[in-house]
Amino acid sequence: MKKYESIRIFKNPVLESMTHVHPIIPLLLWTPFVIFLIYRSYFALGYTHLEMIICAISGLLIWTLTEYLLHRFVFHLKPIGPLTKRFVFLFHGLHHDDPNDPTRLVMPPVPAILIMALIWGFFSLFIPAYYLSGFMAFFTVGYLCYDYIHYATHHFKMTGRVGRYLKKFHLQHHFRHEKAKYGVSSPLWDYVFRTVTGEKEEGY
Repeated sequence: MKKYESIRIFKNPVLESMTHVHPIIPLLLWTPFVIFLIYRSYFALGYTHLEMIICAISGLLIWTLTEYLLHRFVFHLKPIGPLTKRFVFLFHGLHHDDPNDPTRLVMPPVPAILIMALIWGFFSLFIPAYYLSGFMAFFTVGYLCYDYIHYATHHFKMTGRVGRYLKKFHLQHHFRHEKAKYGVSSPLWDYVFRTVTGEKEEGY
């Protein structure tokens, strides 16, 4: 089988290698983190089942909003100079140029850890420390769902009704509505903020 020819983005071979990620890596990286947070919530902090359910629902829901906002306002940021142009290309423009590269469909560990640390710090400003572990456990589960739904939309047939819908929704973002359909794991916020349709509809 012919090896996939990826777009090279760094001359340095070490930096270049860090941009390629096997899809199993996020699961191996974040599953122990999620297990630890759930264990801590139950056995160190003494969550009730109801508190855990509330954390699960809120964590998953806020993840879908975070995913939408990052995708719309950060990954599709209009460049205002060479640095922001490079940033947008590295984080997302590359994916639009080469959407089916199997080694660049999940987030590399280093930026993923840095972003998660920033998000943890941000939510700690608003969420009481007692609830933060449970909330972040399911926020991270939401992130994992996003990563693997995203991978699947580009590399699997997705025969189920929900799967077919999500695949079509995301691929239309790539090839028809680049300035719309920002949700990947959920279209909820596209409907809330009326970004289900957008530019690049002509001729379809």
